[in-house]
Amino acid sequence: MLSYLMLYFGLAAGALAGLSFMIFKIGSALADCPDTGRAAKAGSMTIVAGFVAIGAGGVILIAAGVLAVLPHMAPAGVLTALGLAVLCLGLGFTQAVATLRDIVAQAAARVSAATE
Repeated sequence: MLSYLMLYFGLAAGALAGLSFMIFKIGSALADCPDTGRAAKAGSMTIVAGFVAIGAGGVILIAAGVLAVLPHMAPAGVLTALGLAVLCLGLGFTQAVATLRDIVAQAAARVSAATE
């Protein structure tokens, strides 16, 4: 049972770390713009902090639910929990990137309004 939980936490933490890294990379790519770069950089840092906190909490809550059913369905329970965790992390990633896009769009609108 412990090996299944270690496998679950390892893969879920890997997914969380990978998606967090991608948010940072998207933020750094958007930070190249001289007008909206500071907003993109600050936005990506705050979004990643929230994503990691919420994602880690979700991974732990799903693991707690799996602990209840693990003795009865060890491999299937872990795979179901891992699928749910990755699905939730992916949905959170989508929301995080949309939020970052909105931050950059608002910064661009402010720069555009200031130059007119």
